Amino acid sequence: MAGSLQCPDGNPPRLVVLGSDSGIRLTVMDWGATWLSCLVPSGDVRREVLLGCGCIEDYFVQKAFLGATVGRYANRIGKARFESGGQWVKLTPNEGENQLHGGPDGFFKRRWDIAEVSESHAVLRLDSPDGDQGFPGNLSVSVCFRVQGASAISIEYEAAVDTPCPVNLTNHAYFNLDGAATDIRGHRLQINARSFVPVASDLIPLGALAPVAGTGFDFTRAKPIGQDFLADAQQELSRGYDHAFLLDPECQVLTRAAATLVSGDNQLAMDIYTTKPALQFYSGNYLEGVPARDGRAYAAYQGLALETQFLPDSPNHPEWPQPSCWLQPGEEYRHKTVLAFRLA
Repeated sequence: MAGSLQCPDGNPPRLVVLGSDSGIRLTVMDWGATWLSCLVPSGDVRREVLLGCGCIEDYFVQKAFLGATVGRYANRIGKARFESGGQWVKLTPNEGENQLHGGPDGFFKRRWDIAEVSESHAVLRLDSPDGDQGFPGNLSVSVCFRVQGASAISIEYEAAVDTPCPVNLTNHAYFNLDGAATDIRGHRLQINARSFVPVASDLIPLGALAPVAGTGFDFTRAKPIGQDFLADAQQELSRGYDHAFLLDPECQVLTRAAATLVSGDNQLAMDIYTTKPALQFYSGNYLEGVPARDGRAYAAYQGLALETQFLPDSPNHPEWPQPSCWLQPGEEYRHKTVLAFRLA
């Protein structure tokens, strides 16, 4: 337990610490299935590579989804609706007329049950009832945080429904591999994707995917994030990168890294492997004012998110070249993301 602290439901949070004193060490909280801390060996020291708040209470008021598990549908759904069986299903909006990260009372605001714990893994479970934030059917979901050896972490998601429903689960961790409040535009990034999703001013997809070639969205070769920053109109819409990339097919089966991030000081690297078809790259454009670990506040661009997921607004775009985001009764949603750290 975490002393006399109380979550919004009036009960104290439960924290789980995984890993070892010499390898990776991570901390997870049951409220929001939130990833609080990630200490990674880097030479003779360990770096805190995850953005986080200085006190637990700040997690309940910050609006950046720091480390939270988000669902039922991560990212945005345009006009907070989709069609099912010839009828429009209306969701609960929380970003203008759109829905973001599952709605105003999404999974990031729920008490998850800690179902299993060992020194190396923790399984958290949640039940979402029919009509939750407008989504149809009863859904059961679990997320497993697992330390793999001394230098890797996996996050595994499972879900089942009794009514067809789009499901898209991810973790909204923000990384800064420098282990300090530096500007992440000095990090180098590679994303193995040849197309991305252009968006309108409300960050809802316009429809067609676009090639990254010849644009600031071309990360097929590693480059500093700041190299082409705000170099095109799409970035100007969101003060930087906040776009989804459709991963190359070989990056969707855990055999090739979907993305690689290298710290600004060129000391630490993180390779991301996933079974998901897409990755949302958010360069922390609106982080200013979010409570930070040192008791102060983060500035914009001091952390970045690389969220493995289905493409945003996928329920309204069945024509997109990715597996269906719809989970059917009798099927099992099972996806995995691996974060492998190494010296650069």
